[in-house]
Amino acid sequence: MPQVFVQPGAALIRNTRVVSFLETLKLAFSAIWAHKLRSALTLLGMVVGVTAVVVVVSLIQGFNVYFDEKIAGIGAKAYTVRRFSFEDFKDTDTIAAAQRRNKEFKVDDYEYLKARATLTDKLGASALSTRADIKRDSETLEEVPVSGTTANMVDISKIEVEDGRYFGEIEEQNGARVAFIGADVASKLFPTTPALGQEITIRGLPYRIIGIAVAKGTVFGQPQDLYINLPLKTYGNDFGGLTRQRSLFFTGTAKDDKRFNDAVEEARFLLRTRRRVPFTEKDNFGLTTPDAIMGVRDRVLGPITMAAIVVPSIALVVGGIVVMNIMLVSVTERTKEIGIRKALGARQSDILKQFVSESVALGILGGITGVVLAWAIGQVMSKVFFQTYLSPVAVIIAVSVTGGIGVLAGLYPAWKAARLDPIEALRAD
Repeated sequence: MPQVFVQPGAALIRNTRVVSFLETLKLAFSAIWAHKLRSALTLLGMVVGVTAVVVVVSLIQGFNVYFDEKIAGIGAKAYTVRRFSFEDFKDTDTIAAAQRRNKEFKVDDYEYLKARATLTDKLGASALSTRADIKRDSETLEEVPVSGTTANMVDISKIEVEDGRYFGEIEEQNGARVAFIGADVASKLFPTTPALGQEITIRGLPYRIIGIAVAKGTVFGQPQDLYINLPLKTYGNDFGGLTRQRSLFFTGTAKDDKRFNDAVEEARFLLRTRRRVPFTEKDNFGLTTPDAIMGVRDRVLGPITMAAIVVPSIALVVGGIVVMNIMLVSVTERTKEIGIRKALGARQSDILKQFVSESVALGILGGITGVVLAWAIGQVMSKVFFQTYLSPVAVIIAVSVTGGIGVLAGLYPAWKAARLDPIEALRAD
């Protein structure tokens, strides 16, 4: 049987390269570990920069998700009609002009639009809230927002009911004194007994609790469960009419999502017709869609987001400069070591890899530490403000950027070390 001879050269070269790479990493981490305090201080700027950038990105993503959930809460295909539009708040002159031009909406406007809007599936009305003290026996809750809505707003706004029910159309039409309350109102006024079916007093008038909402927690430190909804007619009768600080606004959903824009334009046309707005003049009301709200969000948050990311990134640049300085100091301190390695046969590329690897290791360690700190800070912020989101993409980018900064910061010191004359290096003290 003929013998087969295998050339071992390629496998030997691969094994040698693996050993060389592992030896280089070992030398890099040994050098970092030998100067723990100096390495920690070197990484401080980079850690601060990464932490700040990742926290900012997490907050922005968390806010965007919260914002999108709020939009989804009234439906991605729901429009809102208010007295003023976003453009009316551009400056003091525009809001003053809008106050003179735009009339408040009345219940008759709601009935007119509801009867004629053929492309709108559900149309509900709400009134701006009024703060009032809520009493139950000797217990009092101060400055609780109280509002009025039509019965169908439970479906349009997708209000989740924990216990009981929302009020119905008959209760709304009869002006019944019934109340749908937030979870905080229930827990604070009825800490030991069920709130459902109990009676509370608002401005001296009694209201029976018929439903309790699902708890939503806090956003930006503000409670989302401290509120009371009354039937719209009841609210108008008991709080002094649906005007001024209690003015009306409408929310509508399209019958067909594909014809949502047509439903919006139909509502615009009907309101312009009712208010006899000339063709050449702008709307004397505000008609808002989710796309318009998100557009305003992007215009406002876009520059803020860029500034919030760029400013902390300066710390990364400073951290890179610090790493370069420390690597230069390290080259000076280890001149004799470099000379010995070269005398034993180390090539310029070996010395170059050693110091670049050390610099990259410092950068990656700084990135990982920064991400861990950002995660911890995000957990605290999630409990205080709103849920933050640590994006895997942001983590990968942060670690990659710090590693890249490590490469750039280590190239010149490594090049300087690689070019040292071995005889002169051995003579160094």
